[in-house]
Amino acid sequence: MSTQNRILLSPPHMSGEERTLVEGAFDSNWIAPVGPAVDAFEREICETVGIEHACALSSGTAAIHLGLLLLGVQPGDLVLCSSMTFVASANPILMCGAQPVFVDSDPETWCMSVPALKRVLNRLAEEGRTPRACVAVSLYGQSADLPTIEGLCSEHGVKLLDEAAEALGAMHGDRMAGTFGDLGVYSFNGNKIITTSGGGALVGRDEAVIKKARFLATQARDPSPIGAYEHSTTGFNYRLSNVLSAIGLGQLRVLEDRIESRRRIFDRYQSELVDIEEISWMPDAGHGRSTRWLTCGLLRNQDQRDALITHLDESDIEARPAWKPMHLQPLFNESAYEPHSNGDDVSSRLFASGFCLPSGSSLSTDEQGRVIDSIRTFFH
Repeated sequence: MSTQNRILLSPPHMSGEERTLVEGAFDSNWIAPVGPAVDAFEREICETVGIEHACALSSGTAAIHLGLLLLGVQPGDLVLCSSMTFVASANPILMCGAQPVFVDSDPETWCMSVPALKRVLNRLAEEGRTPRACVAVSLYGQSADLPTIEGLCSEHGVKLLDEAAEALGAMHGDRMAGTFGDLGVYSFNGNKIITTSGGGALVGRDEAVIKKARFLATQARDPSPIGAYEHSTTGFNYRLSNVLSAIGLGQLRVLEDRIESRRRIFDRYQSELVDIEEISWMPDAGHGRSTRWLTCGLLRNQDQRDALITHLDESDIEARPAWKPMHLQPLFNESAYEPHSNGDDVSSRLFASGFCLPSGSSLSTDEQGRVIDSIRTFFH
């Protein structure tokens, strides 16, 4: 296969301003995980998403880990988590020594099922057990039903981590995913809607909590009048560098353009493949704007889905299955799982026939045409 002409799923897309901002970081010699670009990036994250405080970190995974620790998650605690997600949403639960309880998807959003969440919270309450936290994932650029999830968690005394790693810019009503609950998370990995190469952010409304996140993210070094390296708390090397923050500044400034590009790409797939009856597309939740970070759909069965992905690969086009749910992963084969309804394991069905198509905001009209033609060839 040629790599030069291969159409990738979601490659980075630079605006041009990033180079100038990075050169400024080099010229100032602020290269380490501290500096004016880090401070500016955190301020602009807050202004963009509509929240008071942000801590820029080395990855979305680091943000989830710190978020859970700051929400008080301890070894042995129960933590609810969306099952239909990337493993990085769940790994930090294990890193805290806690026990994940996975929650199914809603077929109308693909995000966390409210009926399943309500059922598992009620059952655990009857057993006298209260989960410490809930990691509610907004999937593929679509906001979960966060106000309802927030209300249920509050009613049961459960802290909510609004995990919007895939959903920067997604809206529920007039609020962005990532700004609900107690803390929010974003990812700026290379395949996300904007990128810092690798990076993430923890956001929240409580200044003291985000200040503590910065402390923990920089090896938890205690204050010292003479600059001694003294530590009384376990810390982490999780801070984002000034250089990568400079990239993030340039990327944030084109976020709305990137969202509109991806939404146009989804609309074109949908309109030009409307006659392919075997394909159904990821629904629009209707409660706000989806960024359509990835264009996702369903086929009739797994054999057909796998054959389509293989066919596209042979045409130098990258496509992938939908996320394999956490409750189906060998890593979590002993973890509890709550389906959407009795006998209806939605996330397993979505995985079995779900696919993701090239959706990068830099995808050209001709490249998307190649993908569409290849799909039509497969079916006809």
